[in-house]
Amino acid sequence: MSTLGYILLFTLIGSIGALIGGLILLSYEKFVLKISHFLASFAAGILLGTAFFDLLPEAVGEGGEKGIDVFPWVLFGIVLFFLVERFIHWFHHHEEFHKDEKESKSTLPLIIFGDTMHNFIDGVVIAATFIASVPLGIATAISVFAHEVPQEIGDFGLMLHKGLKPKGIILVNFLSAAFAFIGAVITYLLGNFLEPHIPALLAVTAGFFIYIASSDLIPEIHNEKRKGFAFIESTLLVIGVIVMAVSVSLLERVTRVF
Repeated sequence: MSTLGYILLFTLIGSIGALIGGLILLSYEKFVLKISHFLASFAAGILLGTAFFDLLPEAVGEGGEKGIDVFPWVLFGIVLFFLVERFIHWFHHHEEFHKDEKESKSTLPLIIFGDTMHNFIDGVVIAATFIASVPLGIATAISVFAHEVPQEIGDFGLMLHKGLKPKGIILVNFLSAAFAFIGAVITYLLGNFLEPHIPALLAVTAGFFIYIASSDLIPEIHNEKRKGFAFIESTLLVIGVIVMAVSVSLLERVTRVF
């Protein structure tokens, strides 16, 4: 099989992970809607765990090899998302939404954009590693598949919590997953140009995830007044962080085999 064939096949395998966890959730839609605020807390932990245990270490490691200081790019991602959110809030200010619904809707584009950016980078990383070595590319694709499952469980639950319908979530996820293929093909065609910028892209995406968790999801936990609910939500956030920490640790061990 050609290198491009490997890249496309294993990008597909990695992308399937983005659907499995979410489809499991949507199979129990009514129940999931009842606990969507808990899933939003879990999603906050997943986003923070992905940023600090997966994206940032990878960005720092690769950035050190290329002489790139990635932390300004993390800050750039946070500030960029802040500006995008301010624009969205300004746009919705002129529409007749109830305040809670307006805030809920305005967050969805941020979630979708962050997830799409992450999928694009996954495609870039898979292609870049296959160009270097087929075994390394296979290990990377397996890693992408495995970490996408818990992350997308969080994202699907979060989208439901923010009011997106199941059919819309599936459509958005397919379109978002397509960017993994776009990233993979662009890297294959322009690998020498795009590959040096991977650390910056990883850092910006980490900034996106940190911003979403910190500015939108964590304040919801703080605002929860019902007895016991805030404790459960806080616990789920911590569990989300631990899930990603354990997942990344296990996947690093598997990758070392290759």
